[in-house]
Amino acid sequence: MRIRPRQELLEIWRALAEYSIRDADGNGDKGWNWEGREGRNSISDAEQLLCLMLPATQVEPFGLDQPDDTPSDILQVLRPLGDAVAIPRTLIRIVTEYFERYTAPDETPVFSGGSYFTSADDEPPTAEQRGLDIVDSYAMSVRLSLAVLGFLRVLRPVVRGATIRREMDDLERMASRRLSAAMVGLLRSFTVSTFATDSGEGRALIRTANQANVPERKVVAELRRALRETTAAIAEMTIGSGQATDELENPNRLFECGWSWGIVNGAPTIETTEPVGGQSEGIALSAPWLYFTVVAMDAIEDLFSERTRILNILNEEQQRLSRALQLRWDLTRSYWATLATFGGGRRWPLEDIPWRTVDNVESDYLSLLVTSLVVHDLVQRRGSDAELSRVGFVLTELGNRGRISRRPLEDDEPAMRMHAPGVPFDLVGSEDRGGPVLRWSATDFAPLLLQRTTRIAGLINDTDRRANLLDLADRTWDHLAERRFDTGPSRSLWDQPGDVFPTISARYDLPSWYYTVRVVLGVVGATRVLFSNPLRSPTLTEFALELLTEAEHLFDQELLSRPLGDNEKMRGTFTAIGASLARSREIVQDRPATAIALASKVLRDIDALAVARADVEGTD
Repeated sequence: MRIRPRQELLEIWRALAEYSIRDADGNGDKGWNWEGREGRNSISDAEQLLCLMLPATQVEPFGLDQPDDTPSDILQVLRPLGDAVAIPRTLIRIVTEYFERYTAPDETPVFSGGSYFTSADDEPPTAEQRGLDIVDSYAMSVRLSLAVLGFLRVLRPVVRGATIRREMDDLERMASRRLSAAMVGLLRSFTVSTFATDSGEGRALIRTANQANVPERKVVAELRRALRETTAAIAEMTIGSGQATDELENPNRLFECGWSWGIVNGAPTIETTEPVGGQSEGIALSAPWLYFTVVAMDAIEDLFSERTRILNILNEEQQRLSRALQLRWDLTRSYWATLATFGGGRRWPLEDIPWRTVDNVESDYLSLLVTSLVVHDLVQRRGSDAELSRVGFVLTELGNRGRISRRPLEDDEPAMRMHAPGVPFDLVGSEDRGGPVLRWSATDFAPLLLQRTTRIAGLINDTDRRANLLDLADRTWDHLAERRFDTGPSRSLWDQPGDVFPTISARYDLPSWYYTVRVVLGVVGATRVLFSNPLRSPTLTEFALELLTEAEHLFDQELLSRPLGDNEKMRGTFTAIGASLARSREIVQDRPATAIALASKVLRDIDALAVARADVEGTD
């Protein structure tokens, strides 16, 4: 890989620290600068913090919770935050400021979209509309709260001061409360939307699934049969929205499941012992949006990650809420993977780019979102190389169509608009609060492509196919690197799309935390590929074993035929050869190429010994 995750993360941290720690008032008092391109809101501020907290809690060499072990290069780039001891204290103060700001006077956590909301027409959103909760905020709050709680859990044993321990206790309570409230919000934003097979939505779904042009009635029957386990799982849901209805049993109806943009209209309140505060009334259309479904799925996955389990972050009630979310995660994963790969060996609906939704909207970005859901499924059930490769081909095609791995064309307006101003989603139901229909714009095509490509590359076992995917990841990174700010206070942060696409005239001075944190997620994903074991080639392993067998046999001959006596130099040589052979045997299954290198050196050393012995015997 041309991506150098450590160097890139260090550069991002350096840029983040220099941008965020400033003397805003000119009085010598430096504080955290929350300014971003779209202004402050509960999502943007969380994204800014996650640019620091995600690597610190998900990439082991970047941990900041053990001050005595913090590497010198990390201390260098984070110097504006203080020294090794001061950095954790600074983080505690900054994150506490975030949680306090986005908590209402009655201690109800605030999840509003704020300045991220635009409108579908010229009328600006009302103040009440800007205060509406949105799934993006729930998702970012889950990720931030888990990162903070894990950070505090590891840091606590090394902290001695009474004051800092009280600050940690207060922060832990706030983070836990916000986590619980975000989980409740996600439970109330989940939905199952049903529709008749002969409706506009039904015909659109059938058209997507019917890649073999078979009779529609047969498609419906086969699709319902393929989804029978998902349908049964919906019946097990007992809390939150999206609970099963009799319509699911009707053979003339189909359905979709996933997350709406906010709490769905008519969503019941969640009974919980956690202090989540008030639960607002839902107004979002009870239908899934692919964008918000992917955002929710990515966040929920962190709830049952290995780190969350090992650190025992969730209390008993949070574990109950987590199990309810995991059930929804599982059935959503299963539903979309079944639909996207429907038809067995024929062309998958996913491969029929661009993806078309049931309301007849189509976009390459939607294909990337569906690919994300399929990736979740392949990770969960350990998909075969053939399946992974087919998804890899889709990602490659999307990279080409999105002008990531090919040069941009001046007249390719759809591809340009996908990057800036982004793919718009009208938040149906938001007009019920007075004002226009709110709009949400997604601009993360390139970083999302990087995230999914590196994840598939880390799963695939075929060396050639993996190399192709890593090449796509490198090309995507090259594209992203060109979109970094190269001057000004935002230098080395994102995003300046006009540097890549000449037809995009908009120029920016402030960083987009929405975009930057998604690039960070892509780089963090690349670290997982590098930390995994190299792929094992059966042919290479067989060759290594044969080489090792010959080397061990020749070494045994040398030991048998050469008296060592008191020759310390010779004894040291033989000890080194024996150690190399032992190491080669130890790693031959996991790292056959390295074992070949060790065995080859041993063979050269043994041959040199044999030649020297022959010369001595000839002289005698």
